[in-house]
This record gives sequence, C-alpha cells and structure tokens, in this order.
Amino acid sequence: MDESGSTNFLGLKESDSGPWDIVVLQVPLEMTSSYGEGTQHGPLACVEASWQVELRDSVLPEDLPCGAGIHTAEPWASDAPSLRDQLDSIREYISPWIAGGQFPLVLGGEHGILLPIVESLSDHDMIADLSDLTIVQIDAHADLRDRLNGERFSHGTVIRRALDLGVGRVIQIGVRAFSLEEEELMQSEDRIETWLARDLLSVSDGNLEWSRMIRSLSGISGPVWLTFDVDGLDGSLVPSTGTPVPGGLSHWGAVEVIENLFSSESCEVIGADVNEIVPDAEGSLTQFSAALIATKMMACHIAELSSKKG
Repeated sequence: MDESGSTNFLGLKESDSGPWDIVVLQVPLEMTSSYGEGTQHGPLACVEASWQVELRDSVLPEDLPCGAGIHTAEPWASDAPSLRDQLDSIREYISPWIAGGQFPLVLGGEHGILLPIVESLSDHDMIADLSDLTIVQIDAHADLRDRLNGERFSHGTVIRRALDLGVGRVIQIGVRAFSLEEEELMQSEDRIETWLARDLLSVSDGNLEWSRMIRSLSGISGPVWLTFDVDGLDGSLVPSTGTPVPGGLSHWGAVEVIENLFSSESCEVIGADVNEIVPDAEGSLTQFSAALIATKMMACHIAELSSKKG
C-alpha cells in the first residue's frame, strides 16, 4: 500500500462503480517456470513499483489519468489442481473485462497467461473470428515449441497454442533465443513475422531493419493484442525476470514500438499484457521497468480515446 493508502495502479484514486476505460488485472500464475522463479509475486510488485512512476507522459495534455477511468481489479487466485484448470480459472477471471467495454491491461505471471486471454477474445465485440486478430509479441523467446519439459501449455509454447486456436497473424519483435524446431516454424508458417533482435539492433553501418519493422507495424489492420514479455527488454533492465537475455530492446525502443502501434490508423489495440515480471531480490529495477511499460501502454490508449472523441 502506498503512502496515500491506495492499492491501485499508479496510486490513483478511482470510483467504486465505474464506468471505467481501463482495467488493470493481476494474474500471478507460476506453474511451468523453466529457470528463474518468482512470477507469482510479479504483478503485485509491478503495482507497488507503479506508485513511483511519474504521471506525466508526452502523448497526453495532462497528467495521468487525464480524465480516464482506471480500475485496478482484485487479483486472480486459484487452487485448481492442474495447469489446464488454472488456465480455465484465468479465463473465467478475465472474461468479464474482455468483451470490449474496457481496455484490459493484464499483469503476469508466466507468459502462459496469454492462452486464456486469447480464448476469451473470441467473445470480443470486434472479433468475429480469431483469424481477425493480430498478436504483436515483444519477447526474447519465440514461444513456439510444441512442448516444453513435456508440457503443451507451458509459457514456452503459448504462441504456438495461440496459432492452434486460429489467430490470424503474429508479429514477433526482439526474439533472440529459440530452438531449431521454432526456427523452422518461423520460416515455414505464413502467419508468423519475426524481427530478430540481432537484425534490429545491429550496429552495422546503415542498418535499416528497425525502420522496416516500424513500417511493418503501420501495415497492421484490425484488432491487435499486444503481449509484452519483459525479457524482450535487454537483460540489464530486467535482471530478475526468469530468463533475462542480453541484446534486447532498450526502454526507448520499446516506447517507440508501443507509441507507433497505438497511434496506427489502420488497427486498434484492444488490450495488452505485461508478463514474466519477477521482483528483484535487491532493488526494484525489474518491476519498475515493467511498471513503466504498462504505464506507457495506458497513456497511449488514453491518447487514442481522446483522439477519437476529438
């Protein structure tokens, strides 16, 4: 709880009954961690870190919330015995917020939280079929394995499971750790567009890959879900996430991607998640980096709301 007594994201006061433009959902799932652990504590740590985030964002004319209604919901919790049961429980938790009445901003928890989110999006008022949906994935990992440690619903398989559900397109940004199985799928599956970190962030003279990637985002049409695994950032910014990887996006690179995606005239970001948040054992950089990213998404959504009203 911050000094004002708030347990809300950014420490903002909110009405008890809405209406709300944005809902912050905490999903502390941790069942398939394959290296570092602690994602079950990540969402709350991110909320607590957000109390130290400045409320000024350059895309807005006023400090956050800039007239928007923001609600921080009670966190998800479940004692279901199996991973699939846990994922079903997450879907039940998320579904009331996902039909289109509010912008859901989900804090996780393992990246596996994306699967019940995608399952819930079949009820969204902008989606007639999941083939209409584009997932933009910022991530160090491809998450395209069929199984990881024998588990089909692992965090390392979630994008493949989303494609199995019929998602129309996945754009991956910052990937730099993947298996041969995943590389073959990236090259053979027409629905996958992968921008490797090595190509995007090369220091070679005249490197134009970053500009090409940004232009690619402007070509997306229809509904978009933005999934941001914090290990997509360079490992120096998120040292406590389960698998921090060198060579990732800078903070400002991530900001540029988010701002360009939300401001696109041809697509609409209908929700987002920030996942694999693990609080630092010493300091607070990982959760603070995650809180900054979540706040940027919130500000960009509010800016788009304002532009439509204007």
